[in-house]
Amino acid sequence: MRDIVFARNSGWIPNVIREDGELQLTLGAGADANHDPRTFTFPIGEAHLVVIREDLARHLLLWSAVLPLCDAAGTRGPLDEAAAVALLDPILLSPPADVDALFRRIPWDRSRLIAHGADIGLLERGQVCAAMRAATETSNGKRAQEYHANRRRAERGEVLGPLDAAVLRYTGQYLHGATIPKRSPDAVAPALLPEVMRVIATAEQACAGMRIGRDPRRGKRATDKGDWDRMAKAVDAAVRRAHPELVDDAVRTVSFLMCSEATDRSRSTPMEDDETIVGDRTDFGERTRKTALLFTDDKGVEKRWLQGGSRTATALFWEFVGDRSAADNEVFTIEDEEMGEGLQLHFYADSIARVTTVREGVGGADPEYRVEYSLVDGIRGYRSLLSVFVRGGCVALDQHGSWLSDADQLERARRRRDAQ
Repeated sequence: MRDIVFARNSGWIPNVIREDGELQLTLGAGADANHDPRTFTFPIGEAHLVVIREDLARHLLLWSAVLPLCDAAGTRGPLDEAAAVALLDPILLSPPADVDALFRRIPWDRSRLIAHGADIGLLERGQVCAAMRAATETSNGKRAQEYHANRRRAERGEVLGPLDAAVLRYTGQYLHGATIPKRSPDAVAPALLPEVMRVIATAEQACAGMRIGRDPRRGKRATDKGDWDRMAKAVDAAVRRAHPELVDDAVRTVSFLMCSEATDRSRSTPMEDDETIVGDRTDFGERTRKTALLFTDDKGVEKRWLQGGSRTATALFWEFVGDRSAADNEVFTIEDEEMGEGLQLHFYADSIARVTTVREGVGGADPEYRVEYSLVDGIRGYRSLLSVFVRGGCVALDQHGSWLSDADQLERARRRRDAQ
């Protein structure tokens, strides 16, 4: 039979139970192979119960010292009960100086103590008993998170000033740099908010007019990494120039905010019409502009476009790519059957082929085609070439890129590019 002898209001601080007449300390820590919490117990004496009941600081110190033993047990191993019992007298019954000396020799969970109000400065100087004079039974996990975030920055040699910290709080990245940034002015002290807003205004001005386009090669909601890098570089340079006192983390979070917002705007709009945003502005005339096109992928799926519909050819083609593109589906073709020409896009190889019919098949003979290849620089390159083809056909592509007559030449060109 198990009875709870003593428990604090916080559900995670270890409880004292009596089982089959024996006092035991029980705590939840870690998880098993199914990610369910594990529970550990080990015996204690009556003298230990007295201290646990009356001295919150010693209770928390014992918890902090036992947790590494629980971690060492892993997902299925037993608690090292002898090591846990060996901690009882030194932590609960020894003078403060001896406890401090013990904590300089053993592993212990610092974050638990900080979350429960420990004085961080005293902890770092090894005065754990004195640090726990301000301990509270309630936990503040955010305090421990902030401490560890600052320690990680210090390990990188980065110390935050007041404005740095305020900028990171504004974007919500003070604790976790991987968090998607957002604008949180209420998280900033009123006295620092005007300075933060000047930093944000610098960033906004630096990327005004820039955009992050879609990259349908990677799915319907994917965006162009090249555009992201260009915007981030522009914002970084402007913010560093105008606010040289800011540390790298503060500058990075501002550029991350600008790029994330631009990405959200791109994802919330329909697939772009490349004929109005990229490519050569040359007017090839209505004679060469395509009126009917066939789109196909590497799986044999087809989609047709006819002039006069509600969508342009480029917008509909990239929507088709976004719907169909996958790791095993990276070759897409756009073809003008009437003119006998088309483009084949090889996303896996950053290359493109233009195909023109030299001679129609007669009497059952196969048609004769001319195939020319070119390397492509990212999604912008694909968009530009496709837009030119839609407006002027294969002949219009002569002035765009270096067209090679066979695949071997293309491979040599790719190796030269990759070696640069």
